[in-house]
Amino acid sequence: YSVINGTRSQGDFIAFLISVFLVYDPFKKLSRLNNQIQQGLSGAERIFELLDTEADVQDPEQPKPFTPGMLEFDHVSFHYPGSDNAALHDIQVRVPEGKRFALVGFSGAGKSTFVDLIPRFMDPVAGEIRIGGTPITEVRLADLRKHIAMVNQHTFLFNASIFHNIAYGNPDATLAMVEEAARAAFAYDFISRLPDGFDTIVGESGLTLSGGERQRIAIARAILKDAPLLILDEATASLDNKAEREVQMALERLSKNRTSLVIAHRLSTVQSADCILVLEEGRVVEAGSHDELLKQGGAFSRLYRLQFETVQHEQEKALN
Repeated sequence: YSVINGTRSQGDFIAFLISVFLVYDPFKKLSRLNNQIQQGLSGAERIFELLDTEADVQDPEQPKPFTPGMLEFDHVSFHYPGSDNAALHDIQVRVPEGKRFALVGFSGAGKSTFVDLIPRFMDPVAGEIRIGGTPITEVRLADLRKHIAMVNQHTFLFNASIFHNIAYGNPDATLAMVEEAARAAFAYDFISRLPDGFDTIVGESGLTLSGGERQRIAIARAILKDAPLLILDEATASLDNKAEREVQMALERLSKNRTSLVIAHRLSTVQSADCILVLEEGRVVEAGSHDELLKQGGAFSRLYRLQFETVQHEQEKALN
């Protein structure tokens, strides 16, 4: 009407229409802004609740220096909160420095709980754990864990290069040191075949690599860390036979001249252990070498026979 009467020009009218159309989308987004703010606030609340949570395991007020040596479990017991059954009960074990001990038993026997107490992921409810004669509760967590290397069944890799994933074991490591660790872990050959070599990005949790390749990178990381105490938690349980042989060779090299605790799924992998601890319902029921335990005809012998019969049955099934 104003254009027809000449009070506004046609250009003013077009400018008004264009302005209306341009304002529409920002107003539409503004209406959704509150939902995004509320989602952010709820997420921030959960994050800060986690950040503000006090850890159950604390550093001592007057820490003592860490001294490598014999690992001792002195009447150690542990049970998880809310559980009436003890995961570990009155464990008494001595692991001399430089020796290789294996932990075997059925699922739920307490093997993982046993090794998780050493780096103080949790503390026992009774008893004491000592390394080199010093209770681990009297040592700073950073010092304690600096001297422990772990290789688990489920390896965690960062969404970064292979170099940085291996160098995580020693942030000051050079490329030459990382390459040497990769050779010792039998990982250098497959890394060299990758398009970008050690600069290859492995993806979230190493999704671009096979299980055996991920394990060898984790072993290279542990070799580079060069910690005196090594914990292997079923490091070959999820691998096929070929990958298991390659990883097992790397583990043998990694364990040399170190105090080692090995949780074994396949009993054939612990025949060379200095001592095998058999756990049942949180108790050490047998201890000895592979041959000694077989001769006793006890828990280890039953476990070995059961596993051997299972493997034999699978092989017969495959042949048929």
